[in-house]
Amino acid sequence: MAYKDKQLQEEKVFKDPVHRYVHVRDQVIWDLIATPEFQRLRRIKQLGTTNLTFHGAEHSRFNHSLGVYEIVRRIINNFQDRPNWDNEERLLCLCAALLHDLGHGPFSHSFEKVFKLDHEYFTQQIILGDTKINEVLERVQPGFAQNVADVIDKTYQNKLVVSLISSQIDADRMDYLLRDAYFTGVSYGHFDMERILRVMRPIEDQVVIKSTGMHAVEDYIMSRYQMYWQVYFHPVTRSAEVILTKILHRAKHLYETSNYTFKLEPTHFISFFTGDVQLEHYLKLDESIVQYYFQLWQDEDDFILSDLCERFMNRRLFKYVEFNPNHMMKELMELYRLFQKIGIDPEYYLVDDSSSDLPYDFYRPGEEEERLPIHLLMPNGELKELSRHSDIVEAISGKKRTDHKLYFPKDLLDMNEDKQTVEQIKAILYGQGDEGNVN
Repeated sequence: MAYKDKQLQEEKVFKDPVHRYVHVRDQVIWDLIATPEFQRLRRIKQLGTTNLTFHGAEHSRFNHSLGVYEIVRRIINNFQDRPNWDNEERLLCLCAALLHDLGHGPFSHSFEKVFKLDHEYFTQQIILGDTKINEVLERVQPGFAQNVADVIDKTYQNKLVVSLISSQIDADRMDYLLRDAYFTGVSYGHFDMERILRVMRPIEDQVVIKSTGMHAVEDYIMSRYQMYWQVYFHPVTRSAEVILTKILHRAKHLYETSNYTFKLEPTHFISFFTGDVQLEHYLKLDESIVQYYFQLWQDEDDFILSDLCERFMNRRLFKYVEFNPNHMMKELMELYRLFQKIGIDPEYYLVDDSSSDLPYDFYRPGEEEERLPIHLLMPNGELKELSRHSDIVEAISGKKRTDHKLYFPKDLLDMNEDKQTVEQIKAILYGQGDEGNVN
């Protein structure tokens, strides 16, 4: 029997708090899960610093990847014998679903921003490089690894396959909304996934939704909207991300400073500091390693690095106020000057941070990040774009919401001896909006 068709003698299951069970019958999937590159995802949290806000959010990219695989497996089971579905794509879909987040680094997006990295690029490098993952995929057939990489890169010729992994209603989003809601303990992210799976239909280049399932999709989109603003963009989580980002910037700056010597050479970070990140370096750096260095750096001679690491490790986060730099640049520049006057470096201790989200949009030709819409399949076979048929979705379509916060260390201000200047700073800060408490 060909490797691609080989089945386990007995179905394996992973007990899962979201989907109850994740079912594995294909030998290929079982072998991929066992690779070092996939096991590494156990050491990368799904939600980065969110566990400092919602203490239950300790789940990993490993959990999520299995969940996305399981949803795609169920979708494909529902697609059997339907028009437009080619079952020859089954294994490719399952592998792409399982491996779609393979390239995430420690603390994911914060880490990427500092070192100008792209997790999707590294996902493809792991799939196509000299790795155990590549070895398993190429055993299926020569070129199979490239097909998996193309699906994740959204360049695979069969767009229906791509849409299962990446679209406005895909397996990735459905799993992370339900999983993140479960582990954070909030009620916002819940929706009727089983109903959505039942009303999904394959057409030539995408998945569409039977019109009878419209209300389940409305619920899904509103759940996504609420999760972004109540969980993903939570200001306390963003405070932790600000500090994390500044730690990495400071460590990189010190490494580039010829007269500074770390007490312990930051071996695992050097290629990131120099911009020469090879795949082997990338795979060796996970969150346990990063936190090991943060623990050590609390004892560094550099006050800023030491202070920021102590804050991150012990959750002494920055306070925040509402602050829109588009309208308050003069105030921001004055705050920079006053911070410098009292000896607090505004580069690390006065941070403007913004978050924005577009919960749903329909296709707008020529715009950046064009989004394929969600289509409803009407009883007469006609396709209708969701927002044209749903008043709820129409109300939020194309509406991008942005939120600005200004983060600062209130404790350093309170301890500063220049009380007069500190009062000036507080007058500007608290004149812009209510102080946000980090509890």
